[in-house]
Amino acid sequence: MGQEMASSGTRRAAAGATLKAAPASGTAAAPASAAPPRVGEQIQRLRAERRMTLDDLSRAAGVSKSMLSEIERDKANPTIAVAWRLTNALGVSLDSLFAPPKAPEAIAVSGAHDIPTLSGHDAKYQLRVWGPIELAGKFEWYELTLQPGGALVSNAHEPGTREHLTVLNGSIEVEAAGATKRLRAADTARYVADEPHAIRNAGKGEAKALLVVIHG
Repeated sequence: MGQEMASSGTRRAAAGATLKAAPASGTAAAPASAAPPRVGEQIQRLRAERRMTLDDLSRAAGVSKSMLSEIERDKANPTIAVAWRLTNALGVSLDSLFAPPKAPEAIAVSGAHDIPTLSGHDAKYQLRVWGPIELAGKFEWYELTLQPGGALVSNAHEPGTREHLTVLNGSIEVEAAGATKRLRAADTARYVADEPHAIRNAGKGEAKALLVVIHG
Protein backbone atom coordinates (compact mmCIF):
# COMPACT_ATOMS: atom_id res chain seq x y z
CA MET A 1 0.00 0.00 0.00
CA GLY A 2 1.43 3.37 -0.97
CA GLN A 3 2.10 6.19 1.48
CA GLU A 4 -0.75 8.53 2.35
CA MET A 5 -0.47 11.90 0.53
CA ALA A 6 -1.35 15.04 2.53
CA SER A 7 -1.19 18.76 1.81
CA SER A 8 0.63 19.65 5.00
CA GLY A 9 2.97 18.19 7.59
CA THR A 10 0.14 18.22 10.13
CA ARG A 11 -2.08 16.08 7.93
CA ARG A 12 0.79 13.69 7.24
CA ALA A 13 1.40 13.30 10.97
CA ALA A 14 -2.29 12.59 11.59
CA ALA A 15 -2.37 9.99 8.83
CA GLY A 16 0.61 8.21 10.33
CA ALA A 17 -0.68 8.25 13.91
CA THR A 18 -1.74 4.94 15.35
CA LEU A 19 -5.02 4.35 17.16
CA LYS A 20 -3.87 4.26 20.76
CA ALA A 21 -5.85 5.79 23.59
CA ALA A 22 -4.17 8.78 25.28
CA PRO A 23 -5.46 11.20 27.95
CA ALA A 24 -6.43 14.68 26.76
CA SER A 25 -4.21 17.56 27.76
CA GLY A 26 -4.95 18.78 31.27
CA THR A 27 -6.90 15.68 32.26
CA ALA A 28 -5.93 12.82 34.49
CA ALA A 29 -4.64 9.66 32.90
CA ALA A 30 -7.00 6.69 32.77
CA PRO A 31 -6.61 4.16 35.61
CA ALA A 32 -4.07 1.44 34.94
CA SER A 33 -6.89 -1.12 35.03
CA ALA A 34 -8.72 0.49 32.09
CA ALA A 35 -8.04 -1.62 29.01
CA PRO A 36 -7.63 0.12 25.63
CA PRO A 37 -10.20 -0.70 22.93
CA ARG A 38 -9.45 -3.81 20.90
CA VAL A 39 -9.70 -2.19 17.48
CA GLY A 40 -8.74 -5.36 15.62
CA GLU A 41 -11.54 -7.38 17.19
CA GLN A 42 -14.06 -4.66 16.32
CA ILE A 43 -12.96 -4.64 12.67
CA GLN A 44 -13.12 -8.43 12.57
CA ARG A 45 -16.61 -8.44 14.10
CA LEU A 46 -17.91 -5.80 11.68
CA ARG A 47 -16.43 -7.66 8.71
CA ALA A 48 -17.94 -10.98 9.80
CA GLU A 49 -21.37 -9.37 10.34
CA ARG A 50 -21.27 -8.21 6.72
CA ARG A 51 -20.21 -11.66 5.46
CA MET A 52 -17.01 -10.15 4.02
CA THR A 53 -13.84 -12.18 3.64
CA LEU A 54 -10.38 -10.77 4.31
CA ASP A 55 -9.96 -10.46 0.53
CA ASP A 56 -13.28 -8.58 0.21
CA LEU A 57 -12.38 -5.98 2.82
CA SER A 58 -8.78 -5.74 1.62
CA ARG A 59 -9.94 -4.83 -1.90
CA ALA A 60 -12.72 -2.50 -0.74
CA ALA A 61 -10.46 -0.56 1.64
CA GLY A 62 -7.25 -0.64 -0.39
CA VAL A 63 -5.40 -2.25 2.53
CA SER A 64 -3.16 -5.27 1.99
CA LYS A 65 -4.56 -8.61 3.17
CA SER A 66 -1.45 -9.29 5.29
CA MET A 67 -1.78 -5.93 7.08
CA LEU A 68 -5.50 -6.47 7.63
CA SER A 69 -4.83 -9.91 9.13
CA GLU A 70 -2.24 -8.43 11.50
CA ILE A 71 -4.66 -5.67 12.56
CA GLU A 72 -7.54 -8.09 13.20
CA ARG A 73 -5.33 -10.27 15.40
CA ASP A 74 -4.20 -7.16 17.33
CA LYS A 75 -0.61 -7.73 16.26
CA ALA A 76 -0.48 -4.31 14.58
CA ASN A 77 -2.12 -0.94 15.28
CA PRO A 78 -3.71 0.72 12.24
CA THR A 79 -2.92 4.32 11.43
CA ILE A 80 -5.84 6.73 11.52
CA ALA A 81 -5.78 6.83 7.71
CA VAL A 82 -5.93 3.02 7.45
CA ALA A 83 -8.67 2.79 10.10
CA TRP A 84 -10.68 5.42 8.18
CA ARG A 85 -10.35 3.36 4.98
CA LEU A 86 -11.51 0.22 6.77
CA THR A 87 -14.50 1.80 8.50
CA ASN A 88 -15.48 3.58 5.29
CA ALA A 89 -15.41 0.22 3.44
CA LEU A 90 -17.48 -1.33 6.25
CA GLY A 91 -20.00 1.53 6.14
CA VAL A 92 -19.53 2.63 9.76
CA SER A 93 -18.10 5.69 11.50
CA LEU A 94 -14.57 5.76 12.85
CA ASP A 95 -15.76 6.11 16.44
CA SER A 96 -17.63 2.79 16.17
CA LEU A 97 -14.25 1.09 16.66
CA PHE A 98 -14.27 2.36 20.24
CA ALA A 99 -17.77 1.18 21.16
CA PRO A 100 -17.60 -0.99 24.31
CA PRO A 101 -18.42 -4.67 23.74
CA LYS A 102 -21.73 -5.97 25.01
CA ALA A 103 -21.68 -8.14 28.11
CA PRO A 104 -21.87 -11.81 27.08
CA GLU A 105 -25.00 -13.80 27.85
CA ALA A 106 -24.75 -16.70 30.28
CA ILE A 107 -26.03 -18.96 27.50
CA ALA A 108 -26.04 -17.58 23.98
CA VAL A 109 -28.01 -19.58 21.42
CA SER A 110 -27.62 -19.20 17.65
CA GLY A 111 -30.38 -20.52 15.43
CA ALA A 112 -29.79 -22.11 12.04
CA HIS A 113 -30.53 -18.80 10.31
CA ASP A 114 -27.82 -17.06 12.40
CA ILE A 115 -25.00 -19.26 11.10
CA PRO A 116 -23.10 -17.65 8.18
CA THR A 117 -22.78 -19.87 5.13
CA LEU A 118 -20.14 -19.49 2.44
CA SER A 119 -20.81 -21.14 -0.90
CA GLY A 120 -18.42 -21.85 -3.73
CA HIS A 121 -20.94 -22.65 -6.44
CA ASP A 122 -18.45 -23.47 -9.21
CA ALA A 123 -16.24 -25.41 -6.80
CA LYS A 124 -19.31 -27.28 -5.48
CA TYR A 125 -18.74 -26.71 -1.79
CA GLN A 126 -20.51 -25.07 1.14
CA LEU A 127 -18.96 -23.91 4.43
CA ARG A 128 -21.13 -23.29 7.47
CA VAL A 129 -19.26 -21.10 9.97
CA TRP A 130 -19.90 -22.64 13.39
CA GLY A 131 -17.15 -20.79 15.26
CA PRO A 132 -18.00 -17.51 17.04
CA ILE A 133 -16.94 -14.24 15.43
CA GLU A 134 -14.60 -13.26 18.26
CA LEU A 135 -12.40 -16.32 17.63
CA ALA A 136 -12.09 -15.79 13.88
CA GLY A 137 -8.45 -15.64 12.83
CA LYS A 138 -7.41 -17.61 15.92
CA PHE A 139 -9.52 -20.75 16.20
CA GLU A 140 -12.26 -21.55 13.71
CA TRP A 141 -14.49 -24.49 12.91
CA TYR A 142 -16.75 -25.19 9.98
CA GLU A 143 -19.11 -27.77 8.56
CA LEU A 144 -17.86 -28.49 5.04
CA THR A 145 -20.17 -30.04 2.46
CA LEU A 146 -18.71 -31.15 -0.88
CA GLN A 147 -20.79 -32.18 -3.85
CA PRO A 148 -19.43 -34.87 -6.22
CA GLY A 149 -16.41 -33.37 -7.94
CA GLY A 150 -16.32 -30.52 -5.42
CA ALA A 151 -13.13 -29.12 -3.88
CA LEU A 152 -12.09 -26.48 -1.36
CA VAL A 153 -8.70 -25.24 -2.55
CA SER A 154 -6.92 -22.81 -0.22
CA ASN A 155 -3.87 -20.59 -0.33
CA ALA A 156 -1.36 -20.67 2.50
CA HIS A 157 -2.60 -19.34 5.85
CA GLU A 158 -0.43 -17.63 8.49
CA PRO A 159 2.81 -19.42 9.44
CA GLY A 160 2.17 -22.20 11.94
CA THR A 161 -1.49 -22.71 10.99
CA ARG A 162 -2.79 -26.28 11.07
CA GLU A 163 -6.11 -27.81 10.04
CA HIS A 164 -7.95 -30.80 11.48
CA LEU A 165 -10.52 -32.47 9.24
CA THR A 166 -12.93 -35.18 10.44
CA VAL A 167 -15.05 -36.89 7.79
CA LEU A 168 -18.69 -37.23 8.83
CA ASN A 169 -19.86 -39.06 5.73
CA GLY A 170 -18.60 -39.84 2.23
CA SER A 171 -15.02 -40.06 1.01
CA ILE A 172 -12.62 -37.11 1.07
CA GLU A 173 -9.10 -36.57 -0.26
CA VAL A 174 -6.74 -34.14 1.51
CA GLU A 175 -3.68 -32.69 -0.21
CA ALA A 176 -1.06 -30.80 1.83
CA ALA A 177 2.73 -30.37 1.88
CA GLY A 178 3.11 -32.46 -1.27
CA ALA A 179 1.25 -35.46 0.21
CA THR A 180 -2.23 -36.81 -0.48
CA LYS A 181 -4.41 -38.92 1.84
CA ARG A 182 -7.83 -40.42 1.23
CA LEU A 183 -10.23 -40.48 4.18
CA ARG A 184 -13.42 -42.36 4.96
CA ALA A 185 -16.20 -41.59 7.46
CA ALA A 186 -14.85 -41.17 11.03
CA ASP A 187 -11.25 -40.64 9.80
CA THR A 188 -9.43 -37.49 10.91
CA ALA A 189 -6.55 -35.80 9.08
CA ARG A 190 -4.28 -33.24 10.74
CA TYR A 191 -2.03 -31.27 8.42
CA VAL A 192 -0.06 -28.07 7.83
CA ALA A 193 -2.07 -25.22 6.34
CA ASP A 194 0.61 -22.54 6.04
CA GLU A 195 1.16 -23.56 2.43
CA PRO A 196 -1.36 -24.25 -0.37
CA HIS A 197 -3.67 -27.18 0.43
CA ALA A 198 -6.88 -28.73 -0.84
CA ILE A 199 -9.86 -30.82 0.32
CA ARG A 200 -11.67 -32.78 -2.41
CA ASN A 201 -14.67 -35.07 -2.63
CA ALA A 202 -13.18 -38.40 -3.64
CA GLY A 203 -16.48 -40.25 -3.97
CA LYS A 204 -19.58 -40.27 -6.15
CA GLY A 205 -21.97 -38.93 -3.54
CA GLU A 206 -22.10 -35.92 -1.22
CA ALA A 207 -19.35 -35.72 1.41
CA LYS A 208 -19.46 -33.84 4.70
CA ALA A 209 -16.75 -33.03 7.23
CA LEU A 210 -15.95 -31.00 10.34
CA LEU A 211 -13.05 -28.62 9.62
CA VAL A 212 -11.12 -27.01 12.49
CA VAL A 213 -8.51 -24.33 11.74
CA ILE A 214 -5.96 -23.32 14.41
CA HIS A 215 -4.01 -20.28 13.31
CA GLY A 216 -0.33 -19.90 14.12
